[in-house]
Amino acid sequence: MSAILRHAKTLYLFTKSDIKTTVIPVTLFSLAAAPDLQVSHVPHTIFWVWLHLLQFDISNQTLCPDEDKENKKDRPLPAGRISLSDAKVLRWMMIPICWALSYLYSVQTLYASIALSFLTMVYNEFGAHAGHWVARNLSVAICYGSFELGATLVASATRRSLDDIALASICISSGILATTYHAQDLKDIHGDRIAGRRTLPIVSPIIARFSVSGGVVLWSIGLALLWNLQWNVLLLFLAPALLTAFRFLVLKTVREDQISFYWYNVWLSCVHALPGYYRHLYT
Repeated sequence: MSAILRHAKTLYLFTKSDIKTTVIPVTLFSLAAAPDLQVSHVPHTIFWVWLHLLQFDISNQTLCPDEDKENKKDRPLPAGRISLSDAKVLRWMMIPICWALSYLYSVQTLYASIALSFLTMVYNEFGAHAGHWVARNLSVAICYGSFELGATLVASATRRSLDDIALASICISSGILATTYHAQDLKDIHGDRIAGRRTLPIVSPIIARFSVSGGVVLWSIGLALLWNLQWNVLLLFLAPALLTAFRFLVLKTVREDQISFYWYNVWLSCVHALPGYYRHLYT
C-alpha cells in the first residue's frame, strides 16, 4: 500500500503545478459549455482532463530535467522520485492509456484524445515549446482546445456531439490563449532562458506585458457583448480583468508575476463560465 501511495503521489507531482492552470479551468469550461450536462459525468470529466494533463506533463518534464532543478525542485525528476528512463517509458505508455479511456466514452472523444497526443508531441518532442513565440502560442492554443473539446464531450449527455454554443466557446478559448498565453511565460522567464526558449517576454518584454494586459481587456469587452452580460454580471466579470491587466503592466518581479498569473487564471475561469451563463438565461 505504501508503494502504491508513493507512485500515486509521484503521478500527482507531475501535474501539481498545472492543476490550477488546466484541470480546474478546463473542467469548469466543460461544465458550462456542455449541452445537456450530466452531473454524474463530472468525476469522469475531471479524471479525463487530469489523465491527459499527466501525458502532457510527463512529456514536457522529460525534455529538459535540468530546467526544473532551477525553479521546480519538487517535481518527480529533480526530486529523485523516478528515473529519467522510467519517466520516458511512462510517457509513451500514457498514449494508449488515454486513447483506451477515451474510446470507452465515444469515438468522438477518442478523436480529441488522438489530437491531443499529436499536439503534445508537436509542442514537446517536435520543439514548438522552444521555437518562435508565435508557434508556441498557437500550439498551446490548439492543444488547449483539444483538452476542452474532449472534456466537454465527456461532460455532455450523449458524449458524441456538441452544439454551436459549445463549439464557439472552444474557438473563443483557443483564441484567448493564442493571444495571451505568454502571461504564463512572464513568471517562468528564468527557466525559459535556461531551456533556450524564445518566448515573447524574452524576445520583447514590453510588448509581452502590453499585449497580455490589452488582450485581457479587449477580450473581456468582446465577450461581454457576445454573451449579452447584464450590468451586475458585467461588473463582476470586468473586475478580475482590470486587476489582471493592471498587475501585469505595473508589477514586474517574478513573485508579482506569479500572483498576477493566478489572477489571470481567475479571469480565465470567469471566461469559461460565460457559456453556462448564456445557456441559463437565453436558451
